[in-house]
Amino acid sequence: MSFKFNNLKSDIPAGIVVFLVAVPLCLGIAAVSGVPPFSGLIAGFIGGIIVGLLSGSKLGVSGPAAGLAVIVYDSIDELKDSISNGVENIDFFPEAFKMFLLAVVLAGVFQIILGFLRGGIIGYYFPSSVIKGMLTGIGLTIFLKELPHVLGYDKDIEGDFSFFQVDGENTFSVILNAFGNPDLGATIIAVVGLLILILWEQNFIRKHYIFNIIQGPLVAIIAGVSLVIAFQGGRFEMIAEHLVNVPVANSSSEFISFFNFPDFSSLNNVLIWKTAVVIAIVASLETLLCVEATDKLDPEKNVTPTNQELKAQGVGNIISGLIGGIPITQVIVRSSANIQSGGKSKLSAVFHGFMILGFVGFVPQLLNLIPRASLAAILLIVGYKLAKPSTFKQMWNAGMNQFLPFIITIVLILFKDLLWGVSIGLVVAIFEILYINYKKPYHIDLNDKDYHIELAEEVSFLNKARILETLNQIPDGSKVVIDSTKSTYIHPDVNEIIDDFITHASFSDIFVEIKK
Repeated sequence: MSFKFNNLKSDIPAGIVVFLVAVPLCLGIAAVSGVPPFSGLIAGFIGGIIVGLLSGSKLGVSGPAAGLAVIVYDSIDELKDSISNGVENIDFFPEAFKMFLLAVVLAGVFQIILGFLRGGIIGYYFPSSVIKGMLTGIGLTIFLKELPHVLGYDKDIEGDFSFFQVDGENTFSVILNAFGNPDLGATIIAVVGLLILILWEQNFIRKHYIFNIIQGPLVAIIAGVSLVIAFQGGRFEMIAEHLVNVPVANSSSEFISFFNFPDFSSLNNVLIWKTAVVIAIVASLETLLCVEATDKLDPEKNVTPTNQELKAQGVGNIISGLIGGIPITQVIVRSSANIQSGGKSKLSAVFHGFMILGFVGFVPQLLNLIPRASLAAILLIVGYKLAKPSTFKQMWNAGMNQFLPFIITIVLILFKDLLWGVSIGLVVAIFEILYINYKKPYHIDLNDKDYHIELAEEVSFLNKARILETLNQIPDGSKVVIDSTKSTYIHPDVNEIIDDFITHASFSDIFVEIKK
């Protein structure tokens, strides 16, 4: 997919918004993963630049994903144990992290192979009810997780989307703590940001050309930084905890030291290969899910070539692992922020990647003036738009077979994680399909003891139980017509059931006629 430079007026502002949202998430996900902060930023700009250039997705944005944080943390911990041999009081993290980076590189290779094997087709097998549940569940999670930051309660790490926290708190208890102990300066900044964002959505604002070029989130950030400067030395002064905290290098050599390189001498370690396979599978699934979700949010309803996406993600993970970055996937938070900010082509994703690299490399001090409360205000709006109340009403009106997998997906994403939510939601959707197939394998007309059974167009093995149950309930002395004239396929198991019934009927005074 080529760039459309005539969309610059839309893509550049959208790229800036995605950049502002992505930086704290990159840092937060790195912290949750137990790796150096710069590793998250590496994954951020590689996801933007490399994956953005190679991807076929117009609006998808890639970077480090919260869903992989636990896998990263546990994998490095396992690698540390494997090389420590019970030795205590020695920091084995550097060696384990370099081994982990090799696993990221190998995971990228596996993803490229999966793309060539056309594994991207897996993404098309997730039903709409589950994808909508995923979007809504992520939206609710973002909304609930950002509420404390709006109030200046920043103890929960940005990018940690888990319900239960290691300190014993959970999402709801953190919200209660935030309301019980708000920081007035941060709250003022967040409220100003929210008012700007809501104002920018109004028709009388949007009809003016200039306000379509200058995005509301960017204005909210500028207002937030201005207030941070204005509050310095006063009652509402923002402490470091309330601001973005990008690592600052004092020299070019120190900046280069932020990069790490994989330990290729560990290629014969089975644990490395196991870790690589796990990362490749989970990262590919998350990417395919986000691709499907992003395409649904796309106003133009473009369809992303999923096999190309897997290859792009694979190349991105290879390069990220080679220079010290954590695994990359397409990420719905960044992608939805891109769409909501008016992005039109993948130029916005690439531009956001260059912005991360440029600001982190040359002017990180500017990023460290951005208040987390302003970013929380932006994400609050993103979360609300993903989880609009109208979506619940729409899915309820669609019927229980749509609403049940939708709501189960949401609940499990909120209280567990994305993959659990989507997996169980998919299982529920499959059972709904099985139940529908069980109920409707045929149409039956009954007149006294005359049964006319018209089989469906396709009768699979899933229909065995229902057909067997119906035939077993036919009383002696009946007349039965089994009409398969409209059937294009009948599973052999069903034919066997019908043959067995014909045999049984000869002993039960039941007349059977077969129409083919």
